[in-house]
Amino acid sequence: MMITPTSTQAPLFDRLIFLGLLQFFFGLVAGLFIPMMANPRMGLSAHLEGVMNGMFLVLLGLIGNKLLLSLKWQTALFWLAVYGTFANFIAVILAAMTGFGKMMPLAGGKEGTAPVEEIISFLLITLALCMLAVCIIALLGAAKYMRRTYNKQ
Repeated sequence: MMITPTSTQAPLFDRLIFLGLLQFFFGLVAGLFIPMMANPRMGLSAHLEGVMNGMFLVLLGLIGNKLLLSLKWQTALFWLAVYGTFANFIAVILAAMTGFGKMMPLAGGKEGTAPVEEIISFLLITLALCMLAVCIIALLGAAKYMRRTYNKQ
């Protein structure tokens, strides 16, 4: 038995697809400016973050009808995913343009001025928490869908 998305569910997941395509586009554009960034290695990271996070949002939107979630949890999933993916892209772009980002030493981030470091650190910490929550909510919704779908056979 196929469970179709509710009238409130479909628009949220369609918006995730659109926002994912938009972020994918931003990631591609960021790739054009890698040589001009203060930290080109971080610029490459920003390009990859934009592209991968865009694909994640598209994927999440496409599987939305297989996540059995209340409207409250759908809304939470939507906003946490949008914030987490865009905050990730913004944090890494900011680090690439400034050369700062002490929390990302593998990408060559150096310690910078306090205000910029605080913004980057805030974005990195909050996006990590958001994306963990997104994964937990999506896993629970998928498990609920599977139990309902496959226990009826």
